[in-house]
Amino acid sequence: MEKNSFLLIGPFRQLITMADLSPKGPLKDEVLQPIMEAGILAKGEYIYQVSAFSELVIKAKELNAEIIELNEDVVALPGFIDAHTHICFAGSRANDYAMRNAGKSYLEIAAAGGGIWDTVQHTRKASAEDLIALTLQRANRHLQEGITTIEVKSGYGLSVAEELKILRAIKRTNEQTAADLISTCLAAHILPKDYHGAHKDYLQEIAQQLFPAIIEEQLTNRIDAFIEEGAFSADQIIPYFTSAKEAGFHITVHADQFYPSGSAIAVQFDAVSADHLEASGEKEIKLLAQSTVVPVALPGASIGLGVAFAPARSLLDAGASLAIASDWNPGSAPMGDLLTQAAILGTFQKLSNAEVLAAITYRAAHSLQCNDRGRIKEGLLADFILFPTNNYQEILYHQGRLKPIQVWKRGRLIV
Repeated sequence: MEKNSFLLIGPFRQLITMADLSPKGPLKDEVLQPIMEAGILAKGEYIYQVSAFSELVIKAKELNAEIIELNEDVVALPGFIDAHTHICFAGSRANDYAMRNAGKSYLEIAAAGGGIWDTVQHTRKASAEDLIALTLQRANRHLQEGITTIEVKSGYGLSVAEELKILRAIKRTNEQTAADLISTCLAAHILPKDYHGAHKDYLQEIAQQLFPAIIEEQLTNRIDAFIEEGAFSADQIIPYFTSAKEAGFHITVHADQFYPSGSAIAVQFDAVSADHLEASGEKEIKLLAQSTVVPVALPGASIGLGVAFAPARSLLDAGASLAIASDWNPGSAPMGDLLTQAAILGTFQKLSNAEVLAAITYRAAHSLQCNDRGRIKEGLLADFILFPTNNYQEILYHQGRLKPIQVWKRGRLIV
């Protein structure tokens, strides 16, 4: 669509806008208030007006807008947002999966040469062009499934040069896909096995050498770290995050996956999000609820590892926000199907449809500080998806089997 051209699409049997809902706390389905027989009038990349289709037709003719009239049962929702992925990688960890199902733990597999380090070795061997092609393929699969914004982490390079290779590959992939890729530096994933020094030395080297290069090339404004046994301790990460904050980066944290240690650091550094949280207890839940940190549940990792889900219900009831992300990665979460995972989490944690949909739209956008999307509202990006049904409840009811038939990104029909 031309920058200032108008386009009207509709009517939708139901339009779920997600507009003007609370950013934190529980949500009942009554707050969704579907607009019946609605339309979206877009101007270029942005939403110009949302209303009944019959009213918008009159406005569209006045504006000489293109009109796309639908003659089928469809429900419109904001484009989904996956706020935590690791899709820039090479190789497979199918052997890890088999070992895990045979009784080996995540940490035992890592100690035996599997785990993150296995993916690091494959990713280091891959060329930049290889990584771009692989990331593009995964990003476009997500786009086909209605995910219009995708966070993508580095973390499989674990050296200054290799982390730069990955972050540059993410940036170049973003130029080749219609989806928006939001990059994050996860150089503090684990201590690389070929690094001859202590954890603090590695983190200091990354901060001193990698951070300036990231800033110069504008590769990301987000720094992440894995605070966990076998990765980095809270005490080791504090100087690293201090350097990141001083350099102007936003903080996000892999927190409380196996042991409750990272969420307190997330709150201490006013992180934008704390992700995983499978091991979070009452203390951590209360701490997160009293902060501005967005908890991000990763049900794909729970399914992949066979462990408990993050306490999503307790987080919401305590007054916290909640985003749900796929954690798509080659080890613990290879499925990469956000809608299926969100539906399953909703079943086990007794989340309302409103809470699940909020967690993969505007609350996920908030965790990425992308406040121009995640809702269908005047002035925001025209990112929306259409499902072949006349009842929005069918979407989660089918647990990911019902896929969108149209995906609109920045006012353009992509799928």
